Amino acid sequence: QVHLEESGGGLVQAGGSLRLSCAAAGNIARVNDMTWYRQAPGKQRELVATITRTTITNYADSVKGRFTISRDNGANTMYLQMNSLKPEDTAVYYCNARVSTYYNGAYHPEDDFWGPGTQVTVSS
Repeated sequence: QVHLEESGGGLVQAGGSLRLSCAAAGNIARVNDMTWYRQAPGKQRELVATITRTTITNYADSVKGRFTISRDNGANTMYLQMNSLKPEDTAVYYCNARVSTYYNGAYHPEDDFWGPGTQVTVSS
């Protein structure tokens, strides 16, 4: 029903920057909260940053002041600007969105959707 696709990952040196994007497509009625998560090898998935539809944001302490989350509601797209990257930021970054859908002539309640992830590697 809804497909999320991340882009913008890659390899960067410590101190560098990357910008991730997450685009939602499909039978979308409304995209509500959107969140970036990350998972490093051998570690649990952790919340990086979240943004509501009205652009209220929240960040993990480890990325405050370095990462900025934003969104374009018209394009159903979310961004993560990552500056001053550190080796410990290395992880697969996942996009999550709470989306209400419209199909078969009816609206359907909000549900959770995930992207496949994009690798971010920061070298020291």
